[in-house]
Amino acid sequence: MKSDPVTLLGLSLLVGLLAIAPARADPASCDVPAYLLLTESPLPKVEAAIKSGRPLDIVVVGSRSSSIATSEASAWPGRLQASLKERLKVPVNLSVELQVKKTAEEVATDIVKLVEGKKPALVIWQTGTYDAMRSVDPEDFRTAVGDGAVALQGAGADVILMNLQYSPRTESMISASPYLDNMRVVAQEHEVPLFDRFAIMRHWSDQGDFDLFGAGHGLDLAKRVHDCIGRVLAKFVVDAARLEPAQQN
Repeated sequence: MKSDPVTLLGLSLLVGLLAIAPARADPASCDVPAYLLLTESPLPKVEAAIKSGRPLDIVVVGSRSSSIATSEASAWPGRLQASLKERLKVPVNLSVELQVKKTAEEVATDIVKLVEGKKPALVIWQTGTYDAMRSVDPEDFRTAVGDGAVALQGAGADVILMNLQYSPRTESMISASPYLDNMRVVAQEHEVPLFDRFAIMRHWSDQGDFDLFGAGHGLDLAKRVHDCIGRVLAKFVVDAARLEPAQQN
């Protein structure tokens, strides 16, 4: 039986995240340069929910890299929820809608249906990886992401776009730049915060916090990467919501 090249590439990306060896003893601070977390686009629905004391409802629409097979709590959405609970004085409810092996266009078609019953204040849409793997036309990708973001805003939710994960082991296999660039354009056009996961992970790799070239399998270390993503994203959400100290723990 022939192997699907897209499936093989997907496995390579997953292994690239799971096969992480530490170059430093413990990058527990999850340090990220301030410029990578700056956004001029606010999150008014998130701000309103927290200021009113209502629970903050979040839906993550993501791909396989939103999960860790052995533990949902260890994946970055679970770590995001835990970190927000530590930071905020309101309950935080988070659910994940996995859209595995779907392009942005396929997800955008039904994205409002995925979240409408939950009426979230915030939708975090992680996209771009599968489009890059399939070499989807970047212009079509940009249109799809824009349509999805507008649809979610029209349904009453704030939106954060999250781009691809960085893996130096797969750079020669996919061309990420057109999709990264087009997500930035969409974020600017529709005043949507962009969480630049790609640049953040590349920074950690360049600084030696995590050796993304490592060939040894390490699920515990993959959990540490997810933990850092969740914690940094929580700060990003709080900052973009323009919260006052009184609304934070």
